[in-house]
Amino acid sequence: MRRGAGVLMHIASLPGPFGIGVFGEEAINFAAQLKRQGMRYWQVLPFSYPGMGNSPYQSFSAFAGNWLFIDPRSLMRRNLITAGEVVASEYNVNRWRIDYDYLRVNREELLRKAFSRVSSELMNEVQDFIKRNKWVDDVALYQAIKDDNYQRPWWEWQDAELRDYNKEALKKIRGNDNYYFHAFVQYIFISEWCEIKRKINELGIEIIGDMPIYVSGDSSDIWANRDMFLMATDETKKANPNLIFDKVAGVPPDYFCADGQLWGNPIYDWQKHIDSNFDWWMKRLEMNYCLYDYVRIDHFRAFSTYWEVPATALTAKEGVWKQGPGMKFFEAHNKYFGSSDKLIAEDLGDKSPDVDILLDECGLPRMKIMQFSFNPNDNSLYMPHNYEANCVAYTGTHDNNTLLGWLWEASEAERKECLDYCGFEGNNWGDGGTHSASCRAIIKTLWMSHANCVILPIQDMLGYGSDTRMNIPGTATGNWVVRFTSDDLSAIDDNWYCEINRLYRR
Repeated sequence: MRRGAGVLMHIASLPGPFGIGVFGEEAINFAAQLKRQGMRYWQVLPFSYPGMGNSPYQSFSAFAGNWLFIDPRSLMRRNLITAGEVVASEYNVNRWRIDYDYLRVNREELLRKAFSRVSSELMNEVQDFIKRNKWVDDVALYQAIKDDNYQRPWWEWQDAELRDYNKEALKKIRGNDNYYFHAFVQYIFISEWCEIKRKINELGIEIIGDMPIYVSGDSSDIWANRDMFLMATDETKKANPNLIFDKVAGVPPDYFCADGQLWGNPIYDWQKHIDSNFDWWMKRLEMNYCLYDYVRIDHFRAFSTYWEVPATALTAKEGVWKQGPGMKFFEAHNKYFGSSDKLIAEDLGDKSPDVDILLDECGLPRMKIMQFSFNPNDNSLYMPHNYEANCVAYTGTHDNNTLLGWLWEASEAERKECLDYCGFEGNNWGDGGTHSASCRAIIKTLWMSHANCVILPIQDMLGYGSDTRMNIPGTATGNWVVRFTSDDLSAIDDNWYCEINRLYRR
């Protein structure tokens, strides 16, 4: 990656009148603000439709987009809805929090109205879109059947042939109105984002995307590709007839959670993926490269070794390490795409030597988190003076506390080490806001580092506290709902960021 700086801001967190950030003028305005600040990168969270706990990391598809991001104004420009219907879709009850329960109902009603007015020309475009992308067909089938089954998971569907992806039985679903509705939604999502991304790129801003390594159990991916995952066998079902998966994913106890994190995602049958030359993965990455300029692979270490937990376990403590596909995956990737210079490895957490060996061999940039570094008795690799050029360095990620929140909650020794290291003088370290002296001292220290790319969460740019934290790992509710207003963003001192980007040649 070229030396530069950027901001981490979820699309959902953008300001705007629709209760959630959308692919509209607000996204362009934010990219233009990044340009004024001398930034080069905008990092986003996954574009997946949010699943359990409203998490974009638990979606019904690894390919499909979050239709809540579709801008109602773009539907009006296509003559699919009226100006009055756009106004009716506005939601200004709370500009700082996302009400997913309301949006799921309101936005689906709006999209169905739009679909009812689709022209024959637009329908032809949707049909061509389906033909070019097998995943669209799978998603449209899956969603249409799920609608008929009261949103139950695929393993509880009434029709056994549909449940088991019987190709003959699926013909009666393929092509009905609801099938085309779900395909239409994905077509609008992709075409709208591609237009917005083109304008963002023209401003000189590149998009860093985020690809969860695992997929949700209740997803079109597993329903249509069960042979690629470790499903419960007849033998394991003898003890538990209701078992769907034999093993599930998670991580062992770590900095974030004493019991580890039991994600519950199904485990890949890596040998099947190797035998197919990682065809499913290459299609998935092809889609991601369409959406983003760079792709951050969440939980990269699973390509080396991954934590496998019995599906019946109560916590992730009961798991064991298993061998992943290793360099075979990246050899297939480089053969398919030519290189891996658009990938970033999220390599956080406890690492064994095999992870570093794989990272050295594939050459992907690693991640560094400044918040992890200030143990007074340790020369941590997360301290900025230890950063290599080939890395992406952050004050914190979406899983961390905000910078100001961390300062307040850190031990006195850690806080002193951090403030001394960053050259902060004074006694007002707890002051927040966009001009927070303590936050600026830490940000400036990060900018000085050798890291080719430095990323600042928007919360840290604003100097906000822990009440604006995006996610607390290991908790099921209250996450992924934070938004910011145009007033919040306009309060940022663009000139200060422009100057430190100039000063440190970013």
